[in-house]
Amino acid sequence: MSEHAHTNRLARETSPYLLQHQHNPVDWYPWGPEAFERARAEDKPLLLSVGYSACHWCHVMERESFESDEIAGLMNQLFVNIKVDREERPDVDQIYMQAVQAMTGHGGWPMTVFLTPEGVPFYGGTYYPPVDRQGMPGFPRLIQSVAEAYRSRRGEIVEAGRQLLEQMRQGERLRSSATLLTDEILVGAYQAFAQEFDSREGGMGRAPKFPQPMNWDFLLRFWKRTGNAHALDMARLTLTKMARGGMYDQIGGGFHRYSVDGQWLVPHFEKMLYDNGQLASLYLRAWLATGDAEYRRVCEETLDYLLREMTHPSGGFFSAQDADSEGVEGKFFVWSPEEITAVLGDPEMARAALAYWGVDDRPNFEGHSILWVPRPPVDVAEALGLTVEHLAELIAGARARLYEAREKRVHPGLDDKVLASWNGLALSAFAEAGRVLGRADYLAAATRNAELIMTQMRDGERLLRSWKDGQAKIKGYLEDYAMVGMGLLALYEATFDRRWLDESRRLCDQALGLFWDEEHATFFDTGADQEALVVRPRNLFDNAVPCGTSVTIEWLLRLAVFFGEERYEQRSLTALRPMADLMRRYPSGFGRYLAALDFQLGPVAEVALVWPSAGDPRALVQATFGRYMPNRLVAGAPAGSPAGAGLPLLAERPAVDGKATAYVCRHFVCQLPVTDPVALAGQLDAGV
Repeated sequence: MSEHAHTNRLARETSPYLLQHQHNPVDWYPWGPEAFERARAEDKPLLLSVGYSACHWCHVMERESFESDEIAGLMNQLFVNIKVDREERPDVDQIYMQAVQAMTGHGGWPMTVFLTPEGVPFYGGTYYPPVDRQGMPGFPRLIQSVAEAYRSRRGEIVEAGRQLLEQMRQGERLRSSATLLTDEILVGAYQAFAQEFDSREGGMGRAPKFPQPMNWDFLLRFWKRTGNAHALDMARLTLTKMARGGMYDQIGGGFHRYSVDGQWLVPHFEKMLYDNGQLASLYLRAWLATGDAEYRRVCEETLDYLLREMTHPSGGFFSAQDADSEGVEGKFFVWSPEEITAVLGDPEMARAALAYWGVDDRPNFEGHSILWVPRPPVDVAEALGLTVEHLAELIAGARARLYEAREKRVHPGLDDKVLASWNGLALSAFAEAGRVLGRADYLAAATRNAELIMTQMRDGERLLRSWKDGQAKIKGYLEDYAMVGMGLLALYEATFDRRWLDESRRLCDQALGLFWDEEHATFFDTGADQEALVVRPRNLFDNAVPCGTSVTIEWLLRLAVFFGEERYEQRSLTALRPMADLMRRYPSGFGRYLAALDFQLGPVAEVALVWPSAGDPRALVQATFGRYMPNRLVAGAPAGSPAGAGLPLLAERPAVDGKATAYVCRHFVCQLPVTDPVALAGQLDAGV
């Protein structure tokens, strides 16, 4: 934060990232018509700067350039300056990132793009230093030459921008794929993953290593579908290595963003809601698939971390925690052997902790230690002459004491805005884990979250993207609708509260009206009622977060089964078919599409649970949810109650002999109803 007492226009925003820049001497505008009107009136180009709160180099560039009176003076004189939080405006970020990648061959944040007053990009890049450095032009020199070019070579610049836009629009046109949607695509994707796989350390490729939860989710599904043991081994090695790496917060739970090395040891320390929501779901499913208790522990520690540190009293989940505290990256998370020994006090516990977390090997990060588990716990126990159980008790005790000590440190910055799409991912995780693990606190958190989204993050019927301290803004994008919609389906299956299923369907019908484009037979990311940008954004890749289209495809397929609505399935297949070739050849960019295709190929187990008003369906619920079945759908209601109205799965389904009863169907073929959980388990396992 600079010494400047004055504030700029960003002081009126709610985004924590924009508010960090409110005291810059730069005359920042938020994205909006006001900035473009001024650019047109003064015939100036615009300087668009895009970043986000947990981005390390964004803070560096702010410190070096945007807090400098001299550089800010140049920016104010030569440009109309706009600051954007990419998490609030993924549409703006995506269009101009595509432009920067087309112009320079690479992209990233902070992103700096120069636009004509019509919003057409004509030059851009990422981080620029304040003075010329290592072949990079200094920021002041760069902006002066861009402004000069805009003044003296206007025609050339406008033409180059026009060509770039044309290229961006062309790139968006997907040829409809001739490939049929078959198992072959899944096999091809598996083979591509197997070639990329790091068989020593897990993960794809060498370094850096990203968690990529959708890849492992697909490989678990592929193992379930085919019995291919190597698919399961790849997922297991990766999940175990990640859970024992420094990328996982061994003390507080939850995952950092990614690891800069190939061993999952040194992380980029920020923690993002979207990673933790997806990874909690992944570890839960891996526990169901394998019975490995370590996966269950990681799922619970991750969700407990979100409840403890990332939840607003109203039920919203916060976006991110910074990598830096006290201006130093990772400072909050690292330890020295002396510190650990002093905090723990008990010599046996300290000896176990230093060995278990690899601290007695030697410092592994700038003279300090990131805690990780470099050796299998069974080997550590043997070396210390302890039983595995006793070691686990000592480590649990050490973890609690170190957490308490760490809480006294200066915490990293928190981005406390609530984004609908990322909340949808966390909502799914809490609902599913609450149901599977019998955790009432998780179900309560999921229900509170859904309540907040469906009451406070709406403008009439319209879902909004961002909420902070009671104020909601920005019309939701396709990803917001789809991820919240999937979260509501998970919450319905976890509670059988009909309200959530109906809300999900309402959102879906609205999304089809807003985002589906009949002419192009595709989904766009911005609604028909949203601001028109120079290109209508359509992101087709699953990256760190799945894209709106892939989640929508699965959402439609699931709703089609719940409501027996063929139009949902038809629409989803129209969107899925053109992706067939890409899914097979570049599976790591299409992980969530692969999950949707796996569901579509089925068979899907449709489970209907009905019970008399006095009956207790819990034993049948446990049998239904206590196994790994990714392609399963569950509806439940007291027999004959309105909660089952309009759902084909529950139509004319009586409770047999006055007991809770399960009906299992696949491909329109139904098994005989059962009232015994063991018989139900047999039916569920038989059809897989």
